[in-house]
Amino acid sequence: MAHILVVDDEFLLAMMLADILEDEGYEVETASNGQAALDAVQSRRPGLVITDFMMPAMTGLEFAETVRADEALCDLPIILVSGAQGSIARERPELFQAVFDKPYRNQTILDEVAKYLRPERP
Repeated sequence: MAHILVVDDEFLLAMMLADILEDEGYEVETASNGQAALDAVQSRRPGLVITDFMMPAMTGLEFAETVRADEALCDLPIILVSGAQGSIARERPELFQAVFDKPYRNQTILDEVAKYLRPERP
């Protein structure tokens, strides 16, 4: 099953996105900050990560920089969603496959995810 890691320190936003993705047939794991996300991708590599920008412990930008510097993880697709820092992320296109500003349309995220993963239907 296609596995996605959703990273956001706002629990309700992470769960909402996880529910949307699960309804489409994806397996979803959540993490509350970049450090927890890094631990998660090192223990069980997902097919894709959707991360927020502003988070405690490690920002989405720092997370993406760390992933890109790791030879074993450097090709992991990362989508960034941000309430206020999207312009900073857009200046670093080598880090993110896509950058979306909050609020975003659910279908827009689903369309981008589908470029990298296929959901599994029972």
